[in-house]
Amino acid sequence: MRIIAGEFKGRRLNTPKDDNVRPTTDKVKEALFSIIQDHLDGTEVCDLFAGTGNLGLEAISRGARKCWFGDHAGSSIRIISENVALCRAEERAEIVQGDYAKVLDRIREPIDVFLLDPPYHRELLEKAIEMISSRDLLAEGGIIIAEHHREKIMPDTIGKFEKIKEKRYGRVVLTIYV
Repeated sequence: MRIIAGEFKGRRLNTPKDDNVRPTTDKVKEALFSIIQDHLDGTEVCDLFAGTGNLGLEAISRGARKCWFGDHAGSSIRIISENVALCRAEERAEIVQGDYAKVLDRIREPIDVFLLDPPYHRELLEKAIEMISSRDLLAEGGIIIAEHHREKIMPDTIGKFEKIKEKRYGRVVLTIYV
């Protein structure tokens, strides 16, 4: 797994030794960042189910000012910390161990881009998006990208957010909310 573009382009990231984390493929990551590229320069990003930190580090590499990395698993937090250090991005990273609710509780400023890639069959997307809505955590003009399995049908609205687009990439779907 590597950073595709920007400041850290080509940097290889650490990955877990087991299959507990499902990193976003390069194909899907390229598509995701082509969708949000105009939303990154100098912005605040949250990689809520960060796993390895792959998406958040790609966002920083492409111009995000800061990224919140959150994950429940201690092993993921260790890998995220290693990868942030590998990229020398410590001053632009806030790493929080805990479930999505604990991570969202820590965020005090509006986030421009939320990257949500939870374990596929855990039914966490709607809950996380609803909490982002109820706590007014998405900045004006912000965007939420939800990665999920193609069998999952995401609702047209969640809280005050509206689905504006879905893109399919094999078994993976990116659903965009504003």
